Amino acid sequence: MTKKYIRLGRFGGLLTLVLAATLGVYAFAQASAIPSAQTPPEAPGENRGLKLLNQMIVALGGDAWLNRNDWVEVGKGATFYKGSANPYVAEFERYYRAQPYGERIILVSKMGIFIPTTKRDVAEVWTADNGYEVTFRGKKELPKIDVEDYKLRRQHTLDVVVKDWIKQPGVLITFDGTDMVGRRLADKITVLTATNDSVDLELDESTHLPLSRTFQSRNATYHDFDEYVEQYDDYHPLQGIMTPLTITRLKNGDMVSQRFLTKVTYNTNLPADLFDPDRPLAKSAKK
Repeated sequence: MTKKYIRLGRFGGLLTLVLAATLGVYAFAQASAIPSAQTPPEAPGENRGLKLLNQMIVALGGDAWLNRNDWVEVGKGATFYKGSANPYVAEFERYYRAQPYGERIILVSKMGIFIPTTKRDVAEVWTADNGYEVTFRGKKELPKIDVEDYKLRRQHTLDVVVKDWIKQPGVLITFDGTDMVGRRLADKITVLTATNDSVDLELDESTHLPLSRTFQSRNATYHDFDEYVEQYDDYHPLQGIMTPLTITRLKNGDMVSQRFLTKVTYNTNLPADLFDPDRPLAKSAKK
């Protein structure tokens, strides 16, 4: 299929028109309960990719999704190496703040044989420029390769694409046909910047919720391209925001990690020192 590229200037006017709509769904209703909204055939001169992107924003919660500034995630996660799961599942708490940027991930462990005690002795703190491991002893910088990988993934998040990329001059948003994600039929769109950085989004054809996000980056060692994929499943409406409770990451076709969220809370005005890497953890912090 030949791609139709339509170069956009300022996007704000078109985006504003769709943000007043909301989903009107209530806590813990399944995403399948959202009424089907099939995309009509593309009219002459219509940018179907842009239309689908707007529908995605509305499906995620419109203004509620766009204006969330911080959130807390609680859940369990597993990592994989060459398709095989590592032999443990870690509990975690993730604190995220959009402006000014900050992220804190606390690993939760159970210590003790007869009376297990919940401890939070290790945290990762991410700032706009670097990442740190923080314990009661203080902080130390994370390996450079991990920091660069983290920055790369952060630069291609759904939030960055919607809140930054599509406002840039010369951005292209294209409709690339349909595909299957798992057993779901998906509309595929591509957002391409003027500097040739791109992200592919696959949206559920019925609900318009994102099922996967894909981007590529040149490997500095082998001079080929690495492919990063993030898949989203098990959506629930929380505080008016459609939230995926299962997130799976893949790199070059191999599963890298999987997170299962049990609780998500938005806009709690997280304290600033939570994102300060110079604030050490309390020794043997208990729940």
